[in-house]
Amino acid sequence: MLSPKNYQDYPAALRQLYQELDGAPQVFRGERDARPLIGLTANYNASGSCIARAYTESIIQAGGLPVLIPLTTDIEVLRRYATQIDGLLLSGGDDLLPAYLGEDSIPTLGEVNPERDRSELLLVAEAVRRNVPILGICRGHQLLATAFCGGMYQDIYAQLPNAQGHNPQIPKTLPAHQVCLQGDSVLARVLGLQDGDAIQVNSIHHQAVSRVPKSFRVTALAADGVIEAMEAYPEKSILSVQWHPEQMAYAGDVLQQKLFAHLVSEATLFAQAKAVHRSVIVLDSHVDTPMHFTPDFDLRQRGNTLVDLPKMEEGLVDVSVMVAYLPQRERDDDSLRQATNYAVDKLESIRRLTFAHPDIATVATTVEEIRRAKELGLRVIVPAIENGYAIGKDISNVARFGEMGVCYITLCHNGDNDLCDSARKSKQEHGGLSDLGREVVREMNRQGIMVDVSHAAPTTVRDVLSISTAPIIASHSSARALCDHPRNLTDEDALAIAERGGVVQVCLYAGFICEQEEAASVVMAADHIDHFVRLLGIEHVGIGSDFDGDGELIGCRGSNDLIRLTVELLRRGYTTTQLRLLWGENFLRVMETAKAQSKCQ
Repeated sequence: MLSPKNYQDYPAALRQLYQELDGAPQVFRGERDARPLIGLTANYNASGSCIARAYTESIIQAGGLPVLIPLTTDIEVLRRYATQIDGLLLSGGDDLLPAYLGEDSIPTLGEVNPERDRSELLLVAEAVRRNVPILGICRGHQLLATAFCGGMYQDIYAQLPNAQGHNPQIPKTLPAHQVCLQGDSVLARVLGLQDGDAIQVNSIHHQAVSRVPKSFRVTALAADGVIEAMEAYPEKSILSVQWHPEQMAYAGDVLQQKLFAHLVSEATLFAQAKAVHRSVIVLDSHVDTPMHFTPDFDLRQRGNTLVDLPKMEEGLVDVSVMVAYLPQRERDDDSLRQATNYAVDKLESIRRLTFAHPDIATVATTVEEIRRAKELGLRVIVPAIENGYAIGKDISNVARFGEMGVCYITLCHNGDNDLCDSARKSKQEHGGLSDLGREVVREMNRQGIMVDVSHAAPTTVRDVLSISTAPIIASHSSARALCDHPRNLTDEDALAIAERGGVVQVCLYAGFICEQEEAASVVMAADHIDHFVRLLGIEHVGIGSDFDGDGELIGCRGSNDLIRLTVELLRRGYTTTQLRLLWGENFLRVMETAKAQSKCQ
C-alpha cells in the first residue's frame, strides 16, 4: 500500500497506481461478474448516510459487491433497490422506536431515528416480498423482530433483571461473552458447529429481541437468556444475530467471517435464480385465483390472493394459467346449465380483468402469443377450466370454450361427473371414461384443447391415454411414491403420460407433498420434482402450484415465492437449460402439439 511521505512522492505514486490498474484483469463485454450485489442499510449522522468499513470489507472478503442504501422513505426508490440487490445486510445503529410494536417508550430508551426505522421497515417489506436473502446484525436483528411482529426489550438492563455482560467497555473486535447454539440450525451449519456448542461474541448494545416472530426460531442464547440469534429457514432465507460479527471478522476472526460468506453464497444463488427467470418463460400451469374474483377485484392491486400481477412481477413469473374452477354439484339439467354459465362468466372475468391493464398484462391463447408477451415484458394470463362438469352433456361446449381461449380442461374434480370417474369421492360408476367422456376427449383433440387428468381416477387416466391422439397433461399432480394420496399420480400412470409425450406438473398443495401437511415445504416440493425427473426424464416434468385453491407450502406461499423453488433447484445442481424445460417449455410443447394436431383432424 503506497504511503507517500512528501508532496514530491505523489506523482510517482499516482503512476504506480495506474500501472496496477492497467495490469488488473478486466471483465469484457459478454462476461458476467459472478459477485452478487449486497445492499447495506446505512447509519445516519449530521453528514448523511454512512457505514463502518468493517461491514463493506467483510462482504468484499466474502466475494460480494457492497452497495450502501441511503436513508430514504421514497417507496419507489426502495423498491428499485429491493429489485436490484441480490442480498441485504441490515446493519447496527440507533435504537428502534417501540411505537412500531404498540409500546410506550420507557425512560432508559436510547437515541432513536424514526425516519431510519420507517425507511428500513419499508425496505425489509419489499425485500421479503422478492425473497432477497437477509442477514440482520444487532439493530438489524431487532428490526426483523419488529417487521415480523415479534417482541423486543427496549432496554435489557431495565426489563430483564438477569441481563449481564452485553455492553462492555472493550473494543468491538474482541469477544465479550459466550452464546450457546440451539438445535440443528442453519446458523450452526454455517459455523460448522453443533447444537449446544458455544462461541465467543461481542454484544455491544442494550436492546434485544424478547420474542421471535412466527416462522422464526431461536438459534443462539446468552447465559442470561437473551436471544442472540434467530432464523426463518425454510420459510425465508433470513438469519440474524445480536452481536457484531463484522468487527470481529474485520479483525481476522475466521468463524465470524463465515456469516458473510453464507449471505454472499445465498445471494449468489438468488442472483442466478433471477437470471434464470429473466431468460426463460416461467409458467405456473394451475392457479385458482378466479374463484376469488369479486366485482371490485383488480389484478393490478397486491391483495389477499396468492396470485396477482404485483406478486407475479415480484417473483419474476411470466405466465399464470388461471382456471375457471367448478366444484362438483348435482347433475340434473338445470344444475348442468348453471355450471356452464358459471364457467363462461369466470372465463369472461379473466379476460376483462387482464385486459384492464394492457400496459403490464395480456391474455394469451397460443404459444406464439406467450413468447411475444415475454419479449414485450408483459405478464400473461392463460384461461383454462377445472372440471369437465362445465361441459354438461352438450359436447358443443368444448368448441365454445376453445373459442374463449381455454388451453386445457381438467376432466373432473373431487367426485364423478358425466365424463369420468374421479380419484376422490368416487363411486367408480363409469369404470374410467363414460361414452360421453370418450367423445369429449376426441372433441378436445379436434379443438386443440389439452386433456388434463389431474383429479382423475387411474382408470380414467388409462382410458384417456388409449383414446387421445395428442399428448396429455396432469396440470397439478405430485408423486404418490413420495406422498400416498389418491390425488397423486402413481409412477405407472406418470410413466404412461410421459411415454405418450405428455407432461406432469408437480403441485404445491401441502397435502399432496407430505402426509404431515404442516411440515410440507418448498424443499419437499423439489423432492417431488427430483423424483419425476429421474423417473420420466426432464422433458416431461413441470410445475403447477394450485395457488388460491389451497396450494401453499412453507417457503412458497404465492407467485412471488416461486423463485424460491428455482433457488432450491439450483442448489441441487439443475442447469438453466433444465429449468427452462421445467418452468415452461415442456408445458408449451404439449400445448403447441395439441394445437398442431387439431389442424390435421
